[in-house]
Amino acid sequence: MDRVDKAARGDAAAVLDGGLIYTQDDAPGITRVRRGRGFSYHAPDGRLIRDAKTLTRIRMLAIPPAYQQVWICPKPNGHIQATGRDDRGRKQYRYHAAFRASQDKAKFARLAKFGAALPEMRERISADLRSRSTSRRCVIATIVHLLDCTAIRIGNAPYAQQNRSYGLTTLRQRHVTLESSTIRFRFAGKGGKKWDVSLRDRRVARVLRGLQELPGQQLFGYLDGDDVRAVTSDDINAYLREIGGEDFSAKDFRTWCGTVTATAMLAELHQQEEPPAAAAAIKQAVLAASQALQNTPTICRKSYIHPAVLEAYDTDQARFAGMATDDAENEVLALLLEAENRGKRGTNRQSKRG
Repeated sequence: MDRVDKAARGDAAAVLDGGLIYTQDDAPGITRVRRGRGFSYHAPDGRLIRDAKTLTRIRMLAIPPAYQQVWICPKPNGHIQATGRDDRGRKQYRYHAAFRASQDKAKFARLAKFGAALPEMRERISADLRSRSTSRRCVIATIVHLLDCTAIRIGNAPYAQQNRSYGLTTLRQRHVTLESSTIRFRFAGKGGKKWDVSLRDRRVARVLRGLQELPGQQLFGYLDGDDVRAVTSDDINAYLREIGGEDFSAKDFRTWCGTVTATAMLAELHQQEEPPAAAAAIKQAVLAASQALQNTPTICRKSYIHPAVLEAYDTDQARFAGMATDDAENEVLALLLEAENRGKRGTNRQSKRG
């Protein structure tokens, strides 16, 4: 459980990185009021804000003018800096740049461990998929298997209720169609992005047919006596910690997918007779990863492709020409372990100098 989760649960000892504090938009905040072609901003007590530093901070958040119900954190070190509703009523967030950076750094730091643990985790998932289709363990294993295969976000109930956008744990029966062992998911995901994913998987099709017999509109529920219980993102992350032996989360699967997809594309491009220039190859690799994850290329490069891959490409493009594109996961793991070892050697040298 990371420090943000602990803070959300009221752990007073939880401290965020970079001097940030945990914030929520149900606390009093700065409000935005339309004034002519622009806006005025008012402190929680109603005072008009004139402080240049605060106004500059607010402008730097680039909150779209169309957003409604805008809440702005009164403190410059809040981990959430602002929230608002877009023109479709979906809640949008502006996080502190340092918070985003620390989250990405933590994700990337554990990605080599995640990749090394993945084969054994998949064996555990496969074993759990063979249990009764409506059992809690089988349903959770099915969701994690789909997370691994499709990189669909895990989802959470508040986001589904507020924004009518879905992830694996919040999918409805109407979002899936089955034809023999072919499964098709169609739904609106985060940011209103349309997902349309098909796969052939006999085991998952068996589980889904069992779940379709349960009452209610929720796709992934399990039987607890006579009751049907929903699966939450907390259930998924607890299962991942159990089978992985580390503090892994659902987000690690998407980071792994983005990194592996980009690596495979770089290898494929460099095995062409006339490989593209480095900048063009990186652009295509980032685009491929962003399409797999349904993210923008900018966010994908910053948050879902391990920087060690692009750094390795910059320094040794010939290595990618020799990669096995059908074994991209092992190629990625080797790159990450090498980068990790270089980092450790650099730290040791600095310690000796000190």
